[in-house]
Amino acid sequence: MRLDEIEARYNLELDKIVSKVNKEKVKKVLIQLPDGLKPAATEIVDYLEEATKQQGVEFGIWAGSCFGACDVPETDADLVVQFGHAEW
Repeated sequence: MRLDEIEARYNLELDKIVSKVNKEKVKKVLIQLPDGLKPAATEIVDYLEEATKQQGVEFGIWAGSCFGACDVPETDADLVVQFGHAEW
């Protein structure tokens, strides 16, 4: 599945991530996905890297399990983006 199909199906709001990264001058971002979206992880990160390449942002993908919004991995990232969770 292509990223535009994924974005249309799941409404990932990738533009909000790009905006936050640019606004807050974030340098390291960890992307946390539910199992159903993990196959699209590289497409998502490729898009985000391209959209923020002027800032030199490093993106990582959390490969571990994810059991909800309270399951935030310990990381040295400046920003953790969790997909598939309700806003707090």
